Order: sequence, then structure tokens, then C-alpha cells
Amino acid sequence: MKFEPVIGLEIHTQLATASKIFCRCSTQYGALPNSNTCPVCLGLPGVLPVLNKKVLEFAVRLGLATHCTIRLDSQFSRKNYFYPDLPKAYQISQFDRPICENGWLDIEVGGKTKRIGITRIHMEEDAGKLIHDEEGGDSSYVDLNRAGVPLLEIVSEPDFRSAEEAKAYMEKIHSLVTYLEISDGDMEKGNLRCDANVSIRLSGEEKFGTRTETKNINSFRFVQQAIAYEIERQTEEVLDGREITQETRLWNADKKVTYSMRSKEEAHDYRYFPDPDLPVAHLSQQWVDSIQAQLPELPDAKQQRFVVDYGLRHEDAGRLVSDRAVADYYEEVLTAESDPKLAFNWVAVELGRVVNETKKSIREIGVPPLQLSQLIGMIADGSISGKIAKTVFEEMLRSGEAPRQIVEAKGLRQVSDPGALDKIAEEIIAKNPDQVQQYREGKSKVFGFFVGQVMKASKGQANPQIVNQLLKEKLDA
Repeated sequence: MKFEPVIGLEIHTQLATASKIFCRCSTQYGALPNSNTCPVCLGLPGVLPVLNKKVLEFAVRLGLATHCTIRLDSQFSRKNYFYPDLPKAYQISQFDRPICENGWLDIEVGGKTKRIGITRIHMEEDAGKLIHDEEGGDSSYVDLNRAGVPLLEIVSEPDFRSAEEAKAYMEKIHSLVTYLEISDGDMEKGNLRCDANVSIRLSGEEKFGTRTETKNINSFRFVQQAIAYEIERQTEEVLDGREITQETRLWNADKKVTYSMRSKEEAHDYRYFPDPDLPVAHLSQQWVDSIQAQLPELPDAKQQRFVVDYGLRHEDAGRLVSDRAVADYYEEVLTAESDPKLAFNWVAVELGRVVNETKKSIREIGVPPLQLSQLIGMIADGSISGKIAKTVFEEMLRSGEAPRQIVEAKGLRQVSDPGALDKIAEEIIAKNPDQVQQYREGKSKVFGFFVGQVMKASKGQANPQIVNQLLKEKLDA
């Protein structure tokens, strides 16, 4: 029996507004518990919410970037449920009249492009946060700083057929919201999190199976792992003759398993109805068009431009544009006329390694684009070799000095004088007659030995191209 997974994602992104969605309270992260609150977000009687216009603008930005239809008369609804961190006992969200509908995004997996449908994007407020006693007690505390923080929920069609596709889509959404500057995208702070709906069915069937929803996954790696686990778990359940239970589950990142949280609610369980305290959000097409005109260059367009303008491979351009800060840094390196392909290697590989190791952004590492461009230029004009450049780069990271200063101070300039290198090559050949004989008997791999000896004698500063040319002339004579 061959099963096919059917997967849909609901991604929540926290918007980068200074104040909450329906009041003036700050959205500052890490403030003292319950300090960013007021009667509105505390849900006290007699108060009225007022929509933050910036939230509306950010929603339209994302809707346009994802090819959605923008509803000019969207409406807020009350989603009713009781939970300790929801002081009103309902969440203000959108139901049957969301701000954005019927969009799509293209993702790339395994060298193939796939189009993923987006059912809707809607605005809503976040709930508070429960803090549980870490000392073995049975107490829980409620911090309502997050209550009323603005969210956009992006609901996909059930178009994914693998965990890898779901991960690629989540990465694409993250890239979009940061390009659009509507969210910081910091997943450790909960700025982007995902609920994964997973079911399986026999290959070739049209009818969907019973689905589970795994809540609040906050990393690309975890969404892939959680979905892969859930596919495997459901497959084993069916093969063992057990029915899948429709339920909400949570992901345990340490044990790498999902576990049951509660039975899954349906829309009617929430008793949605239009919020009487908020009017319909009437938009003008002119305002929507003005937002469209101000959209930045988005990742797909930037990737294509990098391929055409800089001659990069499609996948290499994709690596750069997935993070707007990296793409912008790369183009700043190129303003000093660095070689685009060499610049890619240094930005994506060398700086990328430091970003991963330090967990810093590319701007926080301490190597300005102009300095990296100078380093690349010194490789291109033969002042230093690629190997020496890596030594210089490490010193740039440590000291913050410019590459030319480091090269001069440490005497690292590449030796390209044929006369000086000819003398070193002659000495190496004279000292190693056995290896010379082996080479001339056809053991061509011995050539690397001579190159290595010359580089060692020159302390790594000999120009490799000239060394190779000189040695070949002498050994083949």
C-alpha cells in the first residue's frame, strides 16, 4: 500500500508595528510582564477597539506580493473560546470576509518549481502568554504583553506533498515578510510560527484523509521534522488497522515526536460572528494601487536579475536573495566592481559560514562590504592568493582592519616575480632528484609534490599559476 501525504500550512507572522492592533500599547519584546497593557488589551468592560491603519497596510502589502485578491470591504469577527491568556474570552480575527484571498506562491524543491495556492490572509490579534512554574510547582502565570499584538495568518491550500515542500514554502514566506519590511521574522521571538495540517491517503485517491494539526512550530527545520514524523506516525497507525483521530498535536523538539494536545475544533465550535465594535474596513482601490506601486523588488524578481546581470547560476542567486540583508550586502560588494562570481563565493560561503557559527546577521559580523570588495580585488589583481586571502579574512574578522593594511603589515603580498620564483623552483628540483626521475617516468602526480614544496619555501606567498608554469617548463625540459 502506497500512501500520499496531504499537507497544508497556517503561518502566523507578527507585524513590525510600534503599537498593537486595536490600542496604543507598545509591541516591545522582552518588557516586564503585563507592563505593555491597557484596558483595551486587558479586555476590561466598556472599552472599544480602534484598528491600527498600519496593520491594514501591511496586510495589503503581503496580499499583493502573494498575488491575492484584495477585499475592499473586509470585516472582523469574534472567535469565541476560553483560555487563561485570552482575557476577553474571544479573539478578534477575520472569518468569512478576510482582507486577502485566492493567491499563490512558487517554491523550488529538487530543482523543480511548484505553485502553492494561498486560500486567504487575514488580520487578527495575538493572545497572551502562559508562564508555568519551573521549580516543580503547580502554578501558572499570565503575561498579557503579547495580547493584542498584530498578526497576519497565511492559510495555504493543501498543496504540499512532502515535508521538504512545506519547509521551502515557510522559508519563502519568511523571505517575503522581511523583504516587505512588515515583520522582523525573528523565529526565536515567535515572529513567525506555523501550524501544520497533515493527513495521508492512498495514492491516486481524491478524497482527503483525517487530518491532524501540529501547532506553533517555530523553525524551518522543526516544521520539516514534525511533518515527516506525523506522516510516518499516521502511516503506521493505518497499517496497524487503527483510525486516525482528528486532533491538535504539539511538537517536542528534544524527542522529535508529536504528541496529542486536544481534540481538533471545527469553525462552528468557535461561534464566529461579526464584531459589533469594529466597522467594516472599507478600502479604496486607489489606496491599494498606491501600495502596489511602492512594493520593493521581491525575491523572485531579484533572483532573475542576479542571473541575467551578474551571470550567477539560478540556484546560487537563490541562495543570495533568500535573505534581503545578504542580497543587499552582495550588491554593495559589487559597487566596487568586484567579480560577481568571486563575490558570491565570499559572501555566500565564507561570510555565510561566519553567520552560521556566530548566529549574527551579515551586518553584525564587522566586515563592511567595501572591505570585502577590496579583498576580492586583491585576489583578482594577483596581489594575494586565494589561500592568503582566507588568512587575511580571519584577521579582518578579529581586528576590523582593512585588508590592504593587514597584507602590508604582515608581509603577505603574493610573490609574482618570475625571477625570484625561478630560483626557488631550481633549488627544489635540485634537492629532489628521485622525485624528478619519478615524474619523468610518467608519475604525473609527483608534480603536486613540487608545487607544495615551492609554496612551503615561499611561505605560501608564491603565485600558484606562475609556480605551475615554471615547474612544468623545467621538469618537462
